Amino acid sequence: MRSRWAQVLFWSVISAAFIGPGTVTTCAKAGASYGTALIWALVFSTFACVVLQEAATRLTIATGNDLGRALRDRFTGAAGLAVTVLVLGAIVMGCAAYQAGNILGAVAGAQLLQPGPNVAWVAAIGLPAALLLGFAATGTVARLLGYLVALMGAVFVVTAAGMLPAFGGLLRGALIPSLPDGSALLVLGMIGTTVVPYNLFLAAGLARGRRSENMRFGLVVAIVLGGAISVAVLVVGSGLAGEFSYEELAAALAVRLGGWAYSGFGLGLAAAGFTSALTAPLAAALTARGLFEREGEARWSERSWYYRSIWGFVLLVGLGFAASGTPPIPAIIAAQALNGAILPIVAIFLFVIVNDRSRMGDRANGPLANGALYVCVAVSLLLGTSGVLRAAARALDMPAPGARLILVVAGVLLIILSVPMWRAIRRD
Repeated sequence: MRSRWAQVLFWSVISAAFIGPGTVTTCAKAGASYGTALIWALVFSTFACVVLQEAATRLTIATGNDLGRALRDRFTGAAGLAVTVLVLGAIVMGCAAYQAGNILGAVAGAQLLQPGPNVAWVAAIGLPAALLLGFAATGTVARLLGYLVALMGAVFVVTAAGMLPAFGGLLRGALIPSLPDGSALLVLGMIGTTVVPYNLFLAAGLARGRRSENMRFGLVVAIVLGGAISVAVLVVGSGLAGEFSYEELAAALAVRLGGWAYSGFGLGLAAAGFTSALTAPLAAALTARGLFEREGEARWSERSWYYRSIWGFVLLVGLGFAASGTPPIPAIIAAQALNGAILPIVAIFLFVIVNDRSRMGDRANGPLANGALYVCVAVSLLLGTSGVLRAAARALDMPAPGARLILVVAGVLLIILSVPMWRAIRRD
C-alpha cells in the first residue's frame, strides 16, 4: 500500500502541471459566472486526461521509448523532420510563452500574502526553481511537486468547503451537462487547461525506467485528485459576484469566510504558479531529449548542457517577461496555434501506436480502451481547432470564432481522419 501511495505522490507532477494560474483563472471565472453548472466539463476533462496520460506512459513502459522517441522512430525522412520541428517548436515555444503566466500567477498569489515589488517576487520564485531544476534529480522534483500539490489542494478544498456549497447542486453540475448562454468557449478553456500536449511528453518522459506495477493506480489517482482541486477552485470562484480578478475574489472570500480565506487563496495561487513554473521547463527538456537522444548517448542526461539549455531557455524567457510585467502576447498566440495543431496529431499518433501489437505486445489497447481514446481524439480535434482558429483571429485582429464554427470544423476533420485511423490500427 505504501508503494501505491508513493506512486500517487510521484505522479502528482501531472496535476502540478495542469493546475496552474491559467486553470485557477478559468475555473474561478466559470464559478463566478455560472456557479456549479459547469463542473461536468472538469469531470470530462479529468477523464480525458487520464485516458491520454495512461496511454502515453503505457507506451513508454511497454517499448522502453518515450513519446518523443516513438514519434521520431515512426516518421522518417521529410515527414520525420517536419514532425520533429513541429513538436519541438510547439512544446518549447508553448512552455516558454506560458511560463511567464505561471510566474506572474505565483507573484500575484505572493502579493496577496505579502505585497512587495514584482521584480523581487519574480527573483524569489525564479531562483528556487532554477536551483531545483539544476541540482535536484527529476524524481526528487516530482516528489516535491507532489507535496506542493497536496498543500495547494488542501488550501482550495478547505476554502471551498467553508462556502458550504449545496451537495445537490454539486452533483447536478457534475453529472448533467449543460451549456448556459455564453459558456461554450469557457467550457473549451476549462478542458483545454487540463488536456495539454506538453503534459503527455512530460508523463511519457518521467515513465522511462519505471515499472508498470502500481503506475496506473498512482497516475489515475493523482489526476483525479487534480481534477477535484480544479472543482474546488470553481466552487471558490462561485463566491465572486462581480468582475473577476485575483484581488476581488480574495476580498470576496475574506468577507464571506474571514481573513484566513484571503491568505489561503493567495497561498493556493502562489503554489499553483510555482508548481507549473517547474513543470513547464521540465516538460520542454524531456520532450527535446526524447526527440534527439540516441541510444547510449550521455549528452542528453539530466546534467548535460543540452538538457539544461532547454529548461534554462524556458525558465529565463518566463522570468524576463514576468519581470517586465508584460505578457508575451505574440508568443502566446503562436503557441496557441502550434499547440492546437500538435494536440490532435499526438492524440491520433497515440491511438495508432498503442494498437500496434508488434510494439506493445499484451499492453496493446482493447475495444473499451479504444472507445475511450477515440473520444479523446475527438476532443483533441475540437480543442486544436479552437486553438488554431482563435489564434488566427487574434493575429489578424478579427472577431473570435464562435462555438458553432469551431464545432463544425472539428466535426468535419474528425470524419475525414477517422477512416485512415481505423485502417491504420487494423493494418497494425
